[in-house]
Amino acid sequence: MVAENRSHFQCHRNTSRLDNAERRDDCSHLVSVLFLKRFLQRPFQVASIVPSSKALVERVARKMDFSQPRVIAEYGPGEGVHSREIARRMSPDSHLLLFELDPAFSHDLARQFARDQRVHVIHGDAARLPEELGKRGIGCCDYILSGIPFSILKIDKKRALLQKTHDALAPGGSFIIYQVTNELKQHATFFEHAESEYFLQNIPPMFITVFQRSQSLNGREYPAAQRTLVGAHRSA
Repeated sequence: MVAENRSHFQCHRNTSRLDNAERRDDCSHLVSVLFLKRFLQRPFQVASIVPSSKALVERVARKMDFSQPRVIAEYGPGEGVHSREIARRMSPDSHLLLFELDPAFSHDLARQFARDQRVHVIHGDAARLPEELGKRGIGCCDYILSGIPFSILKIDKKRALLQKTHDALAPGGSFIIYQVTNELKQHATFFEHAESEYFLQNIPPMFITVFQRSQSLNGREYPAAQRTLVGAHRSA
């Protein structure tokens, strides 16, 4: 990811927040019905019969640093439990790209975040990440989060998505996954560092793994202060 491309992006400053978060809490039982329905219709795509627990959502969010503007992508957000927590924590100048294949979930996400211009709901495959970043003039992501069941993907598609994910991260950026199995570690070998934990406070228990891209780019080492900003985009 070339550094000069990042300077082309000018963030539209937006102070909106997830205005309907309280309403979402009030109708959470309805969201669970939607989640169950989509699981029964597409069990391999949805992968879990219930959304992530609050404890898992908070643990995953703590893997990210929200002290500065960030660009974050999420693969397979489903009904949006992680998305809402990320949107709650991230700054006005941050951007969140949600890639959701399921049309019902995608429609529901678009409705949830209709008033939050920081959030971009993309009804499509996560493999479109490079194109979607390019359309918005964004050079790279600080964090990429995924709950999609990588274990069911064919090996060539799995490795291609991992490569695109690696290439879309800023130097020092992190790819964070929560999965029932930890088999992805054997395929994501081009990430320079990986750290896993087994999280029991979820049904089912999950492996949370953070894959980190090297803090150097094209052989150049970025100073710590610069690395923290290289994928972040502030208004001009």
